[in-house]
Amino acid sequence: MKLLTNDIKRSLPALYSTESIPANMKTIVAKFFDPLGSWKWYVVEGDEQEDGDWVFFGLVDGSVKEWGYFTLSELESVDVGLGLGIERDIHFPKQNARHFTA
Repeated sequence: MKLLTNDIKRSLPALYSTESIPANMKTIVAKFFDPLGSWKWYVVEGDEQEDGDWVFFGLVDGSVKEWGYFTLSELESVDVGLGLGIERDIHFPKQNARHFTA
């Protein structure tokens, strides 16, 4: 599955552009998840790097919930088992973007 679509790229605010928005009001642009586990990555900002990789900022919900940076290449490199990798939530359309709730 392609994790980063052109629609998501066009919808992503640049890194640091939502710093003044409270965490519970940031808009989720994309959601990635481990299909065999409980980890989720909620993307709110992102920028393409010179090498073609993407750096995202968002909420990582894994062993703990924390805001942080992660890259597309990191997500694409994960093997969760059974020949599966990290997936994009295709039921998360951009026209129904959601805000985080406190």
